Amino acid sequence: MSGFPSTALGAGSRTDVCGRTPIVYSDWAVPVHLVDHPLVHDALVSLRDRHTLPEHFRRAATRISVLLAAEAMRDLPTIETSVDTPIGPAPGRRIGPDVVVVPVLRAGLGMLDAVLELVPHARVGHIGLQRDELTAVASQYYSKLPAKLDTSFVLMIDPMLATGGSAVAALDLLARAHARVVRMICIVAAPEGIALVERHHHDVHIYTPVVDRGLNDRKYIVPGLGDFGDRLYGTV
Repeated sequence: MSGFPSTALGAGSRTDVCGRTPIVYSDWAVPVHLVDHPLVHDALVSLRDRHTLPEHFRRAATRISVLLAAEAMRDLPTIETSVDTPIGPAPGRRIGPDVVVVPVLRAGLGMLDAVLELVPHARVGHIGLQRDELTAVASQYYSKLPAKLDTSFVLMIDPMLATGGSAVAALDLLARAHARVVRMICIVAAPEGIALVERHHHDVHIYTPVVDRGLNDRKYIVPGLGDFGDRLYGTV
Protein backbone atom coordinates (compact mmCIF):
# COMPACT_ATOMS: atom_id res chain seq x y z
CA MET A 1 0.00 0.00 0.00
CA SER A 2 1.25 3.45 -0.83
CA GLY A 3 0.20 7.08 -1.04
CA PHE A 4 -0.65 9.21 -4.05
CA PRO A 5 2.81 9.80 -5.55
CA SER A 6 1.85 13.05 -7.24
CA THR A 7 0.61 14.64 -4.01
CA ALA A 8 3.03 13.28 -1.44
CA LEU A 9 4.31 16.12 0.76
CA GLY A 10 7.20 16.14 3.18
CA ALA A 11 6.54 16.72 6.86
CA GLY A 12 8.26 20.09 6.75
CA SER A 13 6.08 21.36 3.92
CA ARG A 14 2.70 20.58 5.44
CA THR A 15 0.63 22.49 7.94
CA ASP A 16 -2.27 21.30 10.06
CA VAL A 17 -5.79 22.71 10.12
CA CYS A 18 -4.51 25.57 12.30
CA GLY A 19 -1.81 26.45 9.75
CA ARG A 20 0.96 24.95 11.89
CA THR A 21 3.49 22.35 10.86
CA PRO A 22 2.28 19.04 12.36
CA ILE A 23 4.50 16.85 14.50
CA VAL A 24 5.58 13.69 12.69
CA TYR A 25 7.09 11.05 14.97
CA SER A 26 10.58 10.07 13.84
CA ASP A 27 10.97 7.11 16.23
CA TRP A 28 9.12 4.81 13.82
CA ALA A 29 9.40 4.16 10.10
CA VAL A 30 5.63 4.28 9.77
CA PRO A 31 4.48 7.91 9.36
CA VAL A 32 2.69 8.98 12.57
CA HIS A 33 1.07 12.41 12.33
CA LEU A 34 0.22 14.02 15.67
CA VAL A 35 -2.76 16.32 15.17
CA ASP A 36 -2.24 19.25 17.53
CA HIS A 37 -5.41 21.30 16.95
CA PRO A 38 -6.74 22.83 20.20
CA LEU A 39 -10.26 21.59 19.46
CA VAL A 40 -8.95 18.05 19.03
CA HIS A 41 -7.34 18.13 22.46
CA ASP A 42 -10.37 19.75 24.05
CA ALA A 43 -12.51 16.85 22.79
CA LEU A 44 -9.84 14.35 23.86
CA VAL A 45 -9.99 15.58 27.46
CA SER A 46 -13.75 14.99 27.49
CA LEU A 47 -13.25 11.48 26.12
CA ARG A 48 -10.60 10.66 28.73
CA ASP A 49 -12.67 11.96 31.68
CA ARG A 50 -14.15 8.97 33.50
CA HIS A 51 -17.16 11.09 34.50
CA THR A 52 -18.21 11.87 30.91
CA LEU A 53 -21.66 10.37 30.27
CA PRO A 54 -22.33 8.34 27.09
CA GLU A 55 -24.29 11.12 25.36
CA HIS A 56 -21.47 13.62 25.94
CA PHE A 57 -18.90 10.98 25.04
CA ARG A 58 -20.60 10.52 21.65
CA ARG A 59 -20.57 14.25 20.96
CA ALA A 60 -16.87 14.49 21.81
CA ALA A 61 -16.17 11.47 19.60
CA THR A 62 -17.95 13.20 16.72
CA ARG A 63 -16.03 16.45 17.22
CA ILE A 64 -12.64 14.80 17.32
CA SER A 65 -13.40 12.45 14.42
CA VAL A 66 -14.31 15.31 12.10
CA LEU A 67 -11.04 17.10 12.81
CA LEU A 68 -8.86 14.00 12.53
CA ALA A 69 -10.50 13.00 9.25
CA ALA A 70 -10.04 16.49 7.83
CA GLU A 71 -6.32 16.29 8.62
CA ALA A 72 -5.95 12.79 7.18
CA MET A 73 -7.59 13.89 3.92
CA ARG A 74 -5.96 17.31 3.59
CA ASP A 75 -3.82 16.28 0.60
CA LEU A 76 -6.52 14.48 -1.38
CA PRO A 77 -6.07 15.17 -5.09
CA THR A 78 -8.67 17.56 -6.46
CA ILE A 79 -10.20 18.33 -9.84
CA GLU A 80 -10.63 21.86 -11.13
CA THR A 81 -14.25 22.73 -11.79
CA SER A 82 -16.62 25.67 -12.14
CA VAL A 83 -20.09 26.36 -10.76
CA ASP A 84 -22.65 29.06 -11.34
CA THR A 85 -23.39 31.18 -8.28
CA PRO A 86 -26.47 33.44 -8.19
CA ILE A 87 -24.15 36.21 -9.40
CA GLY A 88 -22.01 34.40 -11.95
CA PRO A 89 -19.51 31.57 -12.58
CA ALA A 90 -16.92 30.72 -9.92
CA PRO A 91 -13.91 28.40 -10.16
CA GLY A 92 -13.44 25.70 -7.56
CA ARG A 93 -12.07 22.27 -6.78
CA ARG A 94 -13.76 18.98 -6.02
CA ILE A 95 -12.30 15.81 -4.51
CA GLY A 96 -10.83 13.71 -7.28
CA PRO A 97 -10.45 10.10 -6.05
CA ASP A 98 -13.12 7.72 -4.87
CA VAL A 99 -13.12 7.77 -1.05
CA VAL A 100 -13.89 4.64 0.96
CA VAL A 101 -14.34 4.79 4.74
CA VAL A 102 -13.79 1.54 6.64
CA PRO A 103 -14.69 1.46 10.33
CA VAL A 104 -13.36 -1.41 12.43
CA LEU A 105 -16.38 -2.71 14.35
CA ARG A 106 -17.73 -2.01 16.75
CA ALA A 107 -15.96 1.03 18.14
CA GLY A 108 -15.14 2.47 14.71
CA LEU A 109 -18.84 2.98 14.06
CA GLY A 110 -18.73 5.79 16.62
CA MET A 111 -16.54 7.77 14.20
CA LEU A 112 -18.29 6.92 10.93
CA ASP A 113 -21.11 9.49 10.82
CA ALA A 114 -18.66 12.29 11.59
CA VAL A 115 -16.42 11.29 8.67
CA LEU A 116 -19.40 10.98 6.33
CA GLU A 117 -20.37 14.56 7.16
CA LEU A 118 -17.14 15.56 5.43
CA VAL A 119 -17.40 13.11 2.50
CA PRO A 120 -21.09 12.21 2.13
CA HIS A 121 -20.43 10.60 -1.25
CA ALA A 122 -17.91 8.13 0.22
CA ARG A 123 -18.48 4.42 -0.03
CA VAL A 124 -18.36 2.45 3.22
CA GLY A 125 -16.87 -0.92 4.07
CA HIS A 126 -17.01 -2.74 7.38
CA ILE A 127 -14.52 -4.99 9.15
CA GLY A 128 -15.63 -6.82 12.28
CA LEU A 129 -12.90 -7.88 14.70
CA GLN A 130 -13.29 -9.09 18.25
CA ARG A 131 -10.43 -9.11 20.76
CA ASP A 132 -10.05 -12.04 23.09
CA GLU A 133 -9.92 -10.50 26.58
CA LEU A 134 -7.39 -13.09 27.79
CA THR A 135 -4.98 -13.26 24.85
CA ALA A 136 -5.70 -9.83 23.26
CA VAL A 137 -5.69 -11.62 19.88
CA ALA A 138 -8.18 -10.27 17.34
CA SER A 139 -10.46 -12.65 15.45
CA GLN A 140 -12.52 -11.68 12.40
CA TYR A 141 -16.26 -12.17 12.44
CA TYR A 142 -17.32 -9.94 9.54
CA SER A 143 -15.90 -8.27 6.44
CA LYS A 144 -17.74 -6.43 3.67
CA LEU A 145 -15.63 -4.18 1.47
CA PRO A 146 -16.53 -2.20 -1.66
CA ALA A 147 -15.09 -3.20 -5.01
CA LYS A 148 -12.17 -1.52 -6.81
CA LEU A 149 -10.22 -0.48 -3.74
CA ASP A 150 -7.07 -0.36 -5.87
CA THR A 151 -8.20 3.01 -7.27
CA SER A 152 -9.69 4.38 -4.04
CA PHE A 153 -8.48 6.50 -1.14
CA VAL A 154 -9.23 4.31 1.89
CA LEU A 155 -9.66 5.85 5.33
CA MET A 156 -9.66 3.21 8.05
CA ILE A 157 -11.14 4.39 11.34
CA ASP A 158 -10.50 2.67 14.66
CA PRO A 159 -10.43 4.82 17.82
CA MET A 160 -7.88 2.82 19.81
CA LEU A 161 -4.52 1.60 18.49
CA ALA A 162 -3.45 -0.53 21.46
CA THR A 163 -1.63 -3.80 20.71
CA GLY A 164 -2.02 -3.19 16.99
CA GLY A 165 -3.45 -6.68 16.43
CA SER A 166 -6.84 -5.47 15.21
CA ALA A 167 -5.29 -2.74 13.07
CA VAL A 168 -2.90 -5.16 11.37
CA ALA A 169 -5.67 -7.70 10.81
CA ALA A 170 -7.86 -5.02 9.23
CA LEU A 171 -4.99 -3.70 7.12
CA ASP A 172 -4.24 -7.25 5.98
CA LEU A 173 -7.83 -7.56 4.75
CA LEU A 174 -7.57 -4.25 2.91
CA ALA A 175 -4.29 -5.33 1.33
CA ARG A 176 -5.86 -8.59 0.15
CA ALA A 177 -8.66 -6.49 -1.37
CA HIS A 178 -5.92 -4.63 -3.33
CA ALA A 179 -6.20 -1.32 -1.46
CA ARG A 180 -3.14 0.77 -2.34
CA VAL A 181 -3.77 4.10 -0.60
CA VAL A 182 -4.73 3.70 3.06
CA ARG A 183 -4.74 6.22 5.92
CA MET A 184 -5.67 5.31 9.47
CA ILE A 185 -7.12 7.61 12.08
CA CYS A 186 -7.28 6.74 15.76
CA ILE A 187 -8.09 8.80 18.82
CA VAL A 188 -5.47 7.31 21.14
CA ALA A 189 -2.41 5.24 20.18
CA ALA A 190 0.16 3.20 22.09
CA PRO A 191 3.79 2.68 21.05
CA GLU A 192 3.23 -1.09 20.92
CA GLY A 193 0.45 -0.71 18.37
CA ILE A 194 2.42 1.68 16.21
CA ALA A 195 5.39 -0.70 16.24
CA LEU A 196 3.24 -3.63 15.08
CA VAL A 197 1.69 -1.62 12.26
CA GLU A 198 5.18 -0.55 11.25
CA ARG A 199 6.31 -4.16 11.14
CA HIS A 200 3.51 -5.23 8.80
CA HIS A 201 2.34 -2.08 6.97
CA HIS A 202 5.11 0.50 7.17
CA ASP A 203 3.63 2.74 4.45
CA VAL A 204 0.27 3.35 6.15
CA HIS A 205 0.02 6.88 7.57
CA ILE A 206 -1.45 7.07 11.10
CA TYR A 207 -3.23 10.22 12.29
CA THR A 208 -3.78 10.61 16.02
CA PRO A 209 -3.70 13.40 18.61
CA VAL A 210 -1.63 11.44 21.11
CA VAL A 211 0.71 8.50 21.66
CA ASP A 212 0.26 7.38 25.27
CA ARG A 213 2.81 5.70 27.57
CA GLY A 214 2.00 2.09 26.74
CA LEU A 215 -0.19 -0.88 27.69
CA ASN A 216 -1.06 -2.38 31.07
CA ASP A 217 -1.20 -6.12 31.81
CA ARG A 218 -4.73 -6.25 30.37
CA LYS A 219 -3.51 -4.66 27.11
CA TYR A 220 -5.40 -1.42 27.73
CA ILE A 221 -3.73 1.86 26.80
CA VAL A 222 -2.37 3.82 29.79
CA PRO A 223 -3.68 6.38 30.60
CA GLY A 224 -5.96 5.94 27.57
CA LEU A 225 -9.67 6.46 28.00
CA GLY A 226 -10.96 3.01 28.90
CA ASP A 227 -12.96 0.82 26.55
CA PHE A 228 -14.12 3.19 23.80
CA GLY A 229 -17.00 0.98 22.62
CA ASP A 230 -18.36 0.38 26.12
CA ARG A 231 -18.25 4.08 26.93
CA LEU A 232 -19.76 5.05 23.58
CA TYR A 233 -22.71 2.67 23.92
CA GLY A 234 -23.13 2.77 27.70
CA THR A 235 -22.25 -0.91 28.19
CA VAL A 236 -19.60 -0.36 30.86
